[in-house]
Amino acid sequence: FARTVWEVNGKLVALKVIRLQEEEGTPFTAIREASLLKGLKHSNIVLLHDIIHTKETLTLVFEYVHTDLCQYMDRHPGGLHPDNVKLFLYQLLRGLSYIHQRYILHRDLKPQNLLISDTGELKLADFGLARAKSVPSHTYSNEVVTLWYRPPDVLLGSTDYSTCLDMWGVGCIFIEMIQGVAAFPGMKDIQDQLERIFLVLGTPCEDTWPGVHSLPHFKPDSFTVYSSKKLRQAWNKLGYVDHAEELASRFLQCFPKNRLSAQAALQHEYFSHLPPRLWEISDMATIFTVPNVKLQVESGDSIQVCTRTSSSHAKGPSSSKH
Repeated sequence: FARTVWEVNGKLVALKVIRLQEEEGTPFTAIREASLLKGLKHSNIVLLHDIIHTKETLTLVFEYVHTDLCQYMDRHPGGLHPDNVKLFLYQLLRGLSYIHQRYILHRDLKPQNLLISDTGELKLADFGLARAKSVPSHTYSNEVVTLWYRPPDVLLGSTDYSTCLDMWGVGCIFIEMIQGVAAFPGMKDIQDQLERIFLVLGTPCEDTWPGVHSLPHFKPDSFTVYSSKKLRQAWNKLGYVDHAEELASRFLQCFPKNRLSAQAALQHEYFSHLPPRLWEISDMATIFTVPNVKLQVESGDSIQVCTRTSSSHAKGPSSSKH
């Protein structure tokens, strides 16, 4: 598919154009993305304005968002301002809580799929791999999440997962925002990725992870036996922010059922200094409607971060790099 930015009635939109092969029809993932997104109305989820279906193409018309978290972190190396990390994480959890309550998993959380508007709104995007989760759980493909953000249960071949799949990615992204480096940047293969995880969290056994021995790719002899460490030993900046290490450790649990849910995470002490009104706003309201909630200047910036405005947007930017 191709992605372009277009102006419609003085407003920027992002077009995700999927070329259709005559013999193949409409790609299933595109249909799934479109049908899921059409029903989602939340300020922390990219807005799908329209779907245009012709014989040759399927075009998804999204709100335009000017950057993503990956680019934002590239522009501000060494870790983001702790207050901005908190606001980005809050918005990520807010969007995830909304979709998880509707039995939808994202399945491909990574910084490139988290759009950042010019007012600092974070929006979940790229639902091409998302799917509504049926109950009871069916098995899904385990080739779902970019390696660095892929949880150990999926790396070990589990296809029986729930919303806890996304929560591992939240932990990885949280650490990357604070520390300024990817949490588990595997360089080679799945084995290498797992070794990096076990080096910090400890190599699992049946006592720490019931059922791990029955996973398809778990072979006890193939992994070095590591004991678990405090997260701040691997990522020292977690120790500088109140409750950050504890929250990160609740996401980065090898045993999937131990991971904190998005909804529960929003009540964590890490967020206790934010204005209480944040928990009362409507789904479509941005967190920046609450007084005193604003992004801070990142170190190295001489001007306020994200102050670009667009006269064509009544409510500030919107958009998708889609």
